[in-house]
Amino acid sequence: MRLSRDGWGGLAALAASLFLYAATLGLKDNPLVPIGPGYYPRIVLGISAILALAVLIADLLKARKPRAAPAEKQKLNYAMVAAMFAVFGLYCGALPFVGFRIATFVYLAAANAMLDPPASTRGYLRVLAVALVTTVVVYLAFERYLDVLLPRGRWTDF
Repeated sequence: MRLSRDGWGGLAALAASLFLYAATLGLKDNPLVPIGPGYYPRIVLGISAILALAVLIADLLKARKPRAAPAEKQKLNYAMVAAMFAVFGLYCGALPFVGFRIATFVYLAAANAMLDPPASTRGYLRVLAVALVTTVVVYLAFERYLDVLLPRGRWTDF
């Protein structure tokens, strides 16, 4: 059985996740804090290892099936990749000035509209709704539940 690029990527991600997970086991716990420094990294690395294993297994199962006729190759859109990096760079640059909530809302709306351009008013409303709901959920999860301070804007104090 030969692995495809997905299989090799899954294998590499699995190895890296397991290696880093093992490295978190050596972190010293503070007796005054109920959750140690390795708690959240272990959760993230455990999920990463499970997903990487799923990719590897899916690739191995796909290798057993007979291959279909090659589909028409997709044209690669390098301009879109460059534009997404530019929008992300603007988002990172805007964070200290307008804050997490505003910058994240604008970034998510712009990225969503770039990846799937809306064709109607309803499409634009969907883009704005997805950006708003995602921003609120991420803000509440980090700021309220995990007690992670997110950037406030110098210009907006929001």
